[in-house]
Amino acid sequence: MEYSIRELSQMAGVSARTLRYYDEIGLLKPLYVTEAGYRYYGEKEVDILQQILFYRERKFDLKSIKKMLCEDDFDRMRALEEHLAELEKQRDRLESLIGTVKQTISAMKGEWVMSDPEKFQAFKEKMVRENEEQYGREVREKYGDEEVDASNRNMLNMTENEWEHFQKLEREIRESLQDCVRKGVRADSEEAKHIVELHKGWLTSAWKSYSAEAHKGVAGMYVADERFRQYYDKEQTGCAEFLKTAIEFWADRM
Repeated sequence: MEYSIRELSQMAGVSARTLRYYDEIGLLKPLYVTEAGYRYYGEKEVDILQQILFYRERKFDLKSIKKMLCEDDFDRMRALEEHLAELEKQRDRLESLIGTVKQTISAMKGEWVMSDPEKFQAFKEKMVRENEEQYGREVREKYGDEEVDASNRNMLNMTENEWEHFQKLEREIRESLQDCVRKGVRADSEEAKHIVELHKGWLTSAWKSYSAEAHKGVAGMYVADERFRQYYDKEQTGCAEFLKTAIEFWADRM
């Protein structure tokens, strides 16, 4: 079966303008174009569009999607299985969130009292969810689903005291970074070493295991990814770069 650009647009829920743009960048070419310039799409093109939309839903950029789809060994079945696994994880996270929201609403209505541990668990779940939404794809690509899932479980299983310590370390790291950058402290100094030790403790609170190479890999992301850089540089420009340099110097020396 063949579809005009208008028909495919309505069926897939994307604009005709988007489909024309996909054609322009070579991401999704129509089956053929009439002499009058009308685009028509066949079953193969519909399948490709489905893959594009799946990857877009998982926050992949168009350049990465094009690269994957153009690979000679692209396996559509494996890709669909990966999409399904990711959707199931999203469903589980949503079901957990829905349950927590329902509990909170019931508590606010006075139907039952939400305990402090339940409120605390809801807060941790919210943080894990937000981290996944913001940084999940990049971190999973770098370290794999198994490592990230284990880290999330460790965070969700933290006691209130462990969580407070985790948050305290995070605040101390940021404050110490800002102080060092403002003072012009060297990244190979003892002050910098102390920050790296704090950061190592902060990471290992959630990580399944520690390695200096993984620590340095995370540090690289702090500079390479603008979102991480903005987090550390929010109050003082240069903190992300200082932390990266300090970790690269000290990680193998501790």
